[in-house]
Amino acid sequence: MSILLRPLVTEKFTKLGEKNKQYGFVVDNNANKLEIKKAVEEMYGVVVLNVNTMIYLGKKNRRYTRTAVLSGKKADTKKAIVTVSPNDTIDFFSSV
Repeated sequence: MSILLRPLVTEKFTKLGEKNKQYGFVVDNNANKLEIKKAVEEMYGVVVLNVNTMIYLGKKNRRYTRTAVLSGKKADTKKAIVTVSPNDTIDFFSSV
């Protein structure tokens, strides 16, 4: 199973990448900072200086039908903000 699930390509993370060399990823919920650092360094060939992680809880949702009220919950996600050295950059669109 891969540790890095997908990169976060939003306006906020694009500005962080240009200004502070910080890039966002959605990662596996069980991955720790050392595993994330190693995975980014191997995949993109950059030097990682710092890794910050955050866990977002999934939203609860409820649907009213004729017979019952169906309730559920979306999956929890873990995001990582990776700071790379000033000499390195990550280009997510190079293979497109």
